[in-house]
Amino acid sequence: MNTKKRLVVSYKNISEELREELKKSYPSGFQDAMIRVDKGPGDFFYAVDLETDDIHYLIKVDVKIDDKLEEDEEKDYYAEEDIEGAEDIADDSDDDE
Repeated sequence: MNTKKRLVVSYKNISEELREELKKSYPSGFQDAMIRVDKGPGDFFYAVDLETDDIHYLIKVDVKIDDKLEEDEEKDYYAEEDIEGAEDIADDSDDDE
């Protein structure tokens, strides 16, 4: 049985030929194919699999995690007293029960 060589390599360090193979394997992009690889407590990276005839690659991908969305969800944009009729809307929802 012939086992393939396994390599972990950064996306920015792969050849143009390998980038083309990646595009062929993931024509719609590889965002949904990325996996999180845990290296130890609090240490991880994201990667995508790519298999060629000779080598099985795990290609590291730089990912920027946007935590701003959570902050925006928690923000109150308007004070309840600033919204005309807010009390009526809250009272109407209680009547539906």
